[in-house]
Amino acid sequence: MKVARHEKIIELIRKYDIDTQEELAARLNEAGFCVTQATVSRDIRALKMTKVAGKNGKSRYAIIQEEPQELSDKYTRVLQDALLSIDVGQNLVVIRTVPGMAMGVAAALDGLKWPEILGSIAGDDTIMCAAKTSAQALSVMDKLRKITE
Repeated sequence: MKVARHEKIIELIRKYDIDTQEELAARLNEAGFCVTQATVSRDIRALKMTKVAGKNGKSRYAIIQEEPQELSDKYTRVLQDALLSIDVGQNLVVIRTVPGMAMGVAAALDGLKWPEILGSIAGDDTIMCAAKTSAQALSVMDKLRKITE
């Protein structure tokens, strides 16, 4: 239940400019999670959320994602070493790798946690990544090309 609640919190703070624990608790309760302000407070600490300036000058909750640089470098090296080609069709990104490396590249993409990628499926030398929109698929392709240049 806690994992599902945390996923919902992340979804809510990405969708809405939530600036109080009470507002977050109310939105969670509307979504079917029975929570108190104390539960929300613990979740905020667990998710390492902080307040940042919103678009209208009002503060809002956000998650600070601190990934170790060495981990990111590791993923980048895998992508640089294994990628052969990248192509986009609608909202799908098709990535060709050297034989046997598709699973490793897909794991690296998952590790990067790019919001554009909904998920990926890997075979032996081909990966299919799904994005919500064709624009996001193009964004993924551009990011991958920049990494592999």
